[in-house]
Amino acid sequence: MTSPSPVDDDRGCLRMVLAVPLVLLTLVAACFCRAALTIRPSGPWDDDAYAGIVLACVLAVGAAGAVVGVWLLPSVRRVMGWWWTGPAVVSGVIAAIRYVAAG
Repeated sequence: MTSPSPVDDDRGCLRMVLAVPLVLLTLVAACFCRAALTIRPSGPWDDDAYAGIVLACVLAVGAAGAVVGVWLLPSVRRVMGWWWTGPAVVSGVIAAIRYVAAG
């Protein structure tokens, strides 16, 4: 009888530990994306609203980029599939589109 590899034994725990920053950064990206989509300027003179939209978009794209950056680490890629980055990337793309549309 052979025993399982030590790497296989730790993958479940390692996956849970590595999921924490990915999930938190994904939630940050989603929250800022939602903020960018819900801020409505009163008119073309409402510079504060436009600044808020731009800031929310930049932070959403930055958080999505951080998710991809964390996932690109070899130790993370080994135990977590590419689909972990999907929701954050979608939020980042939506925020980028909102940024272009607001400008």
